[in-house]
This record gives sequence, C-alpha cells and structure tokens, in this order.
Amino acid sequence: MPIYLPELSGDPAAPFPDPRNALRDPDGLLAMGGDLSPNRLLTAYASGIFPWYAEGQPLLWWSPDPRTVFRTNAVHLSRHFRRDLRRSTWTVTADTAFRQVIDACAQSPRAGQPGTWITPAMSEAYGALHELGYAHSIEVWDGANLAGGLYGVAIGRMFFGESMFSAASGGSKTALAALAHHLDLRGWPLIDAQVENAHLMSLGAVSWPRDRFLDVAGTLAGEPGEPGNWSERFGVVPAWCLAVETSSASLSEGDNGCSK
Repeated sequence: MPIYLPELSGDPAAPFPDPRNALRDPDGLLAMGGDLSPNRLLTAYASGIFPWYAEGQPLLWWSPDPRTVFRTNAVHLSRHFRRDLRRSTWTVTADTAFRQVIDACAQSPRAGQPGTWITPAMSEAYGALHELGYAHSIEVWDGANLAGGLYGVAIGRMFFGESMFSAASGGSKTALAALAHHLDLRGWPLIDAQVENAHLMSLGAVSWPRDRFLDVAGTLAGEPGEPGNWSERFGVVPAWCLAVETSSASLSEGDNGCSK
C-alpha cells in the first residue's frame, strides 16, 4: 500500500502537521520536503519533530512514539566507569569545537547503518543554528585531542540531543554526563534522545509515550531561553568530578569544580 506523506510548503515559518498523526510504520514518519533553514528547524524541535534522512532521500521529518528521554538528574554511569573517571585527566568544554564534533559524529560508524544521516546539508544547517546560539556541542578532551562529544539543539529550557561519538572508550558517556550535570544545575530537567537503543537505555534513558513527551517538551521549549555560546558559562570541567556518586540534583552550582 502506498504511503501518503504531507509535503511541507516553501514557507519556513509554516506549522508542521500534528505529530500525533505520524505514521505507525515506519514509526514516527510525519512529513517530507521543506528545508533545513533555522526557522524551520526551530519550529520542528519546539513541536517535538526532527529531521532524519540519508543522502539521496527526500528530506523527512519524524516524531516517533514512544520517545526516548534522559532526566538530567538520572544519567547512570556504572561503578566501573566511575572508577575510571576518578583517575581520568580528561576535561570537558562546551561550544569550543562545534564543527569538529559534528564532523566526528558524521564519521563515526553506527551498528546496522551503512552510512550517516549527518549529510553535508545537515552539517551546514546545524552549523547555522550554532552561530545563532541554538545548537551546542560538548567536547571531551584528552590533552589537545577530542576523546568524545555530542551536539544538539537548545530551545527554552529543553535540550534536544542529536548525536554523540567516542574517539576513546567512554568519551560519549563523559560528554552526556557533563551535559546532564550542567543542565540540571540550570534547572533544565530533560534531554531528548529521540529513539531507543540498548546503549542509551544502559545510561539511564527511559521511554515516554509521545503525548507525554510533546506536552512536557513543548512546555519547556516555550519558556524563555538565552540563546548564545555556552563556552564561558560551562567552563572547563575536570572529568573526574563526574564520578561523584551523589546525584547532581543535590549539588549546588560550582561544587567539585564541575561547573562555573
């Protein structure tokens, strides 16, 4: 049976179809077409929608059900990994190497995926959002080399994760833990992780019904935000401090050298 998909108009400010009407198979496929302009992307994320397509495909927009999320005070690091972090000399920064992080994410092999969805057009689009202060990267440094990182989009008090990578074992975990700690201290309770996989669930991700996600994320994204570069606010975080067993929700800002 042929699949009917709404096609977006040429107006980047035009609303998306209701994500509750997305297809069940493939799960969450909502619409096609449009563009990757900043206005379009910000409208999409604030509506619980994200772009995901491969080179040579039309531009596709998704809102899956269920939705995978992290609570920023509940990212789980194993005891073994925490022991490794206590001995680590890595440091973590934000928005100091956005292009390097997105390029590394694009080049990282993914289980069951022959290529990447981070096409040159996607990379340029998120680079433009970064210049506007809405897309952010977290960088994990081993000296002058990137050990891992992630990037995503921040609107209001909501962070929408896009991709992460490890160049050294544990690099992406460290980036996620540092991001969650930073956001929790700022009163941002949630990170969107889009689609469930075993790795995300092992780190404490949970699945929410789409309706719940749309309600909560929409409210958070609708709150006043502060677009801009996060580098100074985030500071330079020593990775060892992320090994503290206590939830970041019980720490005050600046404890253990984890945040400025």
